Amino acid sequence: MTQTFTTAPDLADIEALARAALATIPDILRDRVEGVIIRVEEFPDPATEREMGLETPFDLLGLYRGVPFGEKGVSATPQDIDMIFLYRRPLLDYWCETGEDLTHLVRHVLIHEIGHHFGFSDEQMEAIEASG
Repeated sequence: MTQTFTTAPDLADIEALARAALATIPDILRDRVEGVIIRVEEFPDPATEREMGLETPFDLLGLYRGVPFGEKGVSATPQDIDMIFLYRRPLLDYWCETGEDLTHLVRHVLIHEIGHHFGFSDEQMEAIEASG
């Protein structure tokens, strides 16, 4: 369901969109995403900006952090918690520039980042998104 906003969505609004999107992602992803934490922040932190070589913090809409599925061992530690970060301000900037539906955009970024969790290529993620 597309949501209409009369003011810029806040962190809680983006999180609600992400939670709703999670319920709509294809089963191949949803059935295996248990335990992945979704966090919404305004921007990537400075360390992430440097690590990713960003020219501006607006260059990153989302990021998967953790040990990819299939690479986890029995020695995984609490620091290895899988997280998907969604960045509110870059998402809103992209939304305003493109006119793309925000619900669709959040779902797309979420699927893309979950795909990284499973080690899927961009082509595989596009096919998965198109199928569901």
